[in-house]
Amino acid sequence: MNRLVCASGSILFTVYLFISVFFYGVAALLARAVSRNRSYRVAVNWARTTLYLLKHLCGLDYAVTGKEHLDRENSIVLVKHTSSWETIAQFVIFPKQTWVMKRELLWAPVLGWVLRIYRPIAIDRKAGRVAVEQVITQGRDRLEDGDWIIIFPEGTRVAPGKVSRYGLSGALLAIDTGRPVIPVAHNAGEFWPRRSWHKRRGTIRVVIGAPIQPAGRNPRDLMNEVQLWIEATVSNLSDV
Repeated sequence: MNRLVCASGSILFTVYLFISVFFYGVAALLARAVSRNRSYRVAVNWARTTLYLLKHLCGLDYAVTGKEHLDRENSIVLVKHTSSWETIAQFVIFPKQTWVMKRELLWAPVLGWVLRIYRPIAIDRKAGRVAVEQVITQGRDRLEDGDWIIIFPEGTRVAPGKVSRYGLSGALLAIDTGRPVIPVAHNAGEFWPRRSWHKRRGTIRVVIGAPIQPAGRNPRDLMNEVQLWIEATVSNLSDV
């Protein structure tokens, strides 16, 4: 019976998720006529509602530790990417933000139109050095405008327990701007796996690490420190 309830809740949630993107997306587009900030608040409300329904339909909640590390100037956040969950929860967990993301997302009807409002750094992931330079140039601009920058350093979702190569763009942006890097680990992929509609009951744990200052650092050494912290923390979360 519990499995049946969990499965039906996951189906209902998935249906809601697809429908809500359209309706909240239209609301965000309309709110843009007032201001970009008003449109962003629509996105935050969508995320809060989605997480609420995820908890009550699927029994999947979350807990965050280390939020005190966000009480500072806007910075560069490097997040482990294992699930769709963190792309939703980031609106609620972190201050006003934009993201480094694949440019193909901008081509999606409604979703892509809304994303453009929030001025993401939309890159061609095959562009190599050109994409890195875009992250630095546009990232500097977004930071000066007060946005936080969120980057998935592995570039795409990876299965729990797997590690892909960490790109250097976040470290290079930090060194260029002098803004600290804040590493973030979580175990969302164990509850909401990639390419899966089924959600496991439980509590996703998110750990926000202490800021890492970039002054005088080599980009690869800085990113290696971030990777070691994230992967070790994720491993500890998985052992709990």
